[in-house]
Amino acid sequence: MTEADHALLQMLPGLVFQAALVFARLGAAVMLLPGLGEAEVPAPLRLGLGLALVALLLPVLAPGLPPMPDDLADMTRLLVTEIVIGLWIGTLARILVLAFAMAGQAVATLIGLSSLFAFDASLGMGGTALGRAFALMAAVLVLSTGLYQVPLAALAESYAVMPAGAPFPTGSAALAVARMGADSLDLALRIAAPFVVGAVLLNVALGLLARLAPQVQTFFIAVPGQILAGLGLLALLAPPMIATLLEALRTGFATLPGVR
Repeated sequence: MTEADHALLQMLPGLVFQAALVFARLGAAVMLLPGLGEAEVPAPLRLGLGLALVALLLPVLAPGLPPMPDDLADMTRLLVTEIVIGLWIGTLARILVLAFAMAGQAVATLIGLSSLFAFDASLGMGGTALGRAFALMAAVLVLSTGLYQVPLAALAESYAVMPAGAPFPTGSAALAVARMGADSLDLALRIAAPFVVGAVLLNVALGLLARLAPQVQTFFIAVPGQILAGLGLLALLAPPMIATLLEALRTGFATLPGVR
């Protein structure tokens, strides 16, 4: 065995630890990132993407990574902290995209399609078919427009603002999640707002009809009319709804940690 081989064997445990440290952050985030981390994407594919990112970024990040500690407790602390950071960044990006799925759930209820159920993997529960369609549309938009690159860039640049080994900023992290949740709810309400107004007007009209013509069976008129009017309104408003989502995603992704 040459001296070079001996030196490589001595460096190997440290290199493996640094690779595991990078994968802890990148792999945890990839499991949640919009588009790339969808539940429909097979787990082996997401795992392969995380490993590919490690191979790509490890040579660049290695000089700034901490050496392998001798104490097992310190090693575990470093790995857990990196996993938490990755989950945090992935969650911030995921929360904003969930707004479209929430808007779809609200729209389905308002236009009378709440009885059409479908399992929504993004929400982790059963939801409406229209809400599921909205969730899939959001994932397709993120992938087709290239917006998935922004969270990936934020993940790579996050080592500049949160170096590996630094303590996790619990307070500011919780505040960032709360703000992103508020932005997501605001986006969902803005997207579903026209359907709220339409539902109110329809119910007012049906109430007036019931008072003016009590003999008319308003229920049998309301159900198909509500669905047809809702689907027509959805077809009319789909382009501005998508444009609103894309603009909100660009603005929200720009606030992710590490985005320059």
